[in-house]
Amino acid sequence: MRCDRVWRGARIATLAPEAAGLGVIEGGVIAARDGRIAYVGPADAAPAFEAGETIDCEGRWITPGLVDCHTHLIFGGNRAHEFELRLAGASYEEIARAGGGIVSTMKATRAASEAELVARALPRLDALLAEGVTTIEVKSGYGLSREAELKSLKAARALGTHRPVDVVTTYLGAHALPPEANGDKARYIDEVIALLPEIKAQGLADAVDAFCEGIAFSPDEVARLFEAARAQGLPVKLHADQLSNLHGAKLAAEFGALSADHLEHTDDEGAAAMARAGTVAVLLPGAFYFIRETKVPPVELFRRHGTHMALATDCNPGTSPLTSLLLTMNMGATLFRMTVDECLAGVTREAARALGRLDSIGTLEAGKFCDLAIWDIERPAELVYRMGFNPLHARVWRGQ
Repeated sequence: MRCDRVWRGARIATLAPEAAGLGVIEGGVIAARDGRIAYVGPADAAPAFEAGETIDCEGRWITPGLVDCHTHLIFGGNRAHEFELRLAGASYEEIARAGGGIVSTMKATRAASEAELVARALPRLDALLAEGVTTIEVKSGYGLSREAELKSLKAARALGTHRPVDVVTTYLGAHALPPEANGDKARYIDEVIALLPEIKAQGLADAVDAFCEGIAFSPDEVARLFEAARAQGLPVKLHADQLSNLHGAKLAAEFGALSADHLEHTDDEGAAAMARAGTVAVLLPGAFYFIRETKVPPVELFRRHGTHMALATDCNPGTSPLTSLLLTMNMGATLFRMTVDECLAGVTREAARALGRLDSIGTLEAGKFCDLAIWDIERPAELVYRMGFNPLHARVWRGQ
């Protein structure tokens, strides 16, 4: 078999859906050709290879490249000062009245050029790539105006021209109500909808998202946006049931959403609806930790109904300034009581599913992109167990 590169002597966690557990192959081989996996399996069943390069992994573990399926990587400024104020006793409302909160991020994002937004996001992206991330989702949502949302989406797309990574973009115009809307949510949703054709025509977004919550937008407002997204042929996803149960999970399922995210307050009906629709539950322990939530997502309900579960950093300046999927996995295990297998699947196979990309990434199977993370570990549990330690030996994107 002709191929560009072969990795031998590896212990491979394929995460293949039909395999038991992590789909482990001992003494495994992976061969890449033209950026895709040409062979993955045991060495004793492998064909003869004509390879440009052969790499001895010396018993190291190989997993699929990690997938961070929920981030807000593009934004201006930061909110470290607000963090200090909160620690000193200031409430969120007091900070917001003083011009803080999302309004401060909105102002900084609007004031920054596209190039500046890219430059500020690259260190955050680099931290994730250093831990084996090969695909990342990036949302808009801090511009909250036509010009600033388009600028943010273009900046997100541009990240993929600066680094070897697949960037999936999401239009989150319905993230919050900007001050100039003067409290008129209906009119603002009209403006968010009006931008959809331009975003679609320019190929700036792969999906449409919204924040369904009492402090953001109602189920009816979100449904109107999702109907418009459907008319444009854009898939949807939803920030749902984070602070209260507005039945956002059920709403997401009704629209066949790729994912519903956060979900701390999701009920049995919502979990069941998501399972039937194939909508992935994306759990975000960084935000849970940072805002000191106490109600955990209903992981047991998701297990009972067979709802797929993913994990993501939710990297954002206000509620989850987190740029580590390894720490995210540890939080998923310690805070949400997810298993090692659930955590690892959550940042590979299920994260790919949450982006609608499972046909090409997320598992190690012939025909998929050759995106690999090679680890200096004795067992996969180390990737979930350790905190503040990065055992990545090598990251491979598209076979390189």
